[in-house]
Amino acid sequence: MLALRHATAAVSVALSLVLCAPVVAQTAAPAPAVDNETMDLSTVVARVGDKEVTLGELMAMRSQLPAQYQQVPLEAIYEPMLNRAIDQILITKAARASGIADQDEVKARIEEAADQVIAEAYLTQTIAAEVTDEALRKRYEETIAGQTGDEEVKARHILLETEEAAEEVIAELEGGADFAKLAAEKSTGPSAAQGGDLGWFQAGQMVPEFSEAAFALEAGTYTKTPVKSQFGWHVILVEEKRTADAPSFEQVRDQLTAEMTRDLIQERLTNLRGAAKIERFGPTGKPLPAAQ
Repeated sequence: MLALRHATAAVSVALSLVLCAPVVAQTAAPAPAVDNETMDLSTVVARVGDKEVTLGELMAMRSQLPAQYQQVPLEAIYEPMLNRAIDQILITKAARASGIADQDEVKARIEEAADQVIAEAYLTQTIAAEVTDEALRKRYEETIAGQTGDEEVKARHILLETEEAAEEVIAELEGGADFAKLAAEKSTGPSAAQGGDLGWFQAGQMVPEFSEAAFALEAGTYTKTPVKSQFGWHVILVEEKRTADAPSFEQVRDQLTAEMTRDLIQERLTNLRGAAKIERFGPTGKPLPAAQ
């Protein structure tokens, strides 16, 4: 049985190469340009005996391609995809005619695949029905709206190669030199052309040493000792400080959708586990303690 599984895996890999290769071939003749907005997904694009292939099925196949190929215009890969769909039908017909679908192991794998598809469809349809715009907005109001965001600072910096050079810049600042002018003249960082201006940022957006020093400063003050990071030695001026506003609903909509979907799935699974009799065993068949 193990040898059969290894052989099956090897054939599966080879089969995927045979079926996928035409899709990414570069020599296929391009099909006529396709208008994505007006295409009719029910259009029949091939017939193999009594089996039809629709444009919708071809587009579904396209969605399973690697990301770089999904960006390729449809007309550039249309014919290779069509050939792949036809080949898949031919192989499936030959397989069914051979009676292989009646083998016990094949039946088990079909049942396993069907269970997975059904389970995914069940969760997708039942959970999606609960992740409504109203529910998402309610979650937003309860967890995000009205809350203050993270602290932000607006800062400039002068990046230097040595601690001594940074100390010399600090001495010039102590003598009344203009920070932006010194940054433009002496900073080795990419912000030198803007007088060292880094704009607004939050602590996590900078390396730890830089953030720690910057957020410890009061607005209108600069570091009195050089700050070392992996990039060199910094002299930092904090011009302003503020607390960021909470993000808008649209900004966090995708995040809320993912969180709510995850929570609903976990709730559904918890309920299903609670209603079922479940016995768990280790590799030796010895009972395992009940899952927490």
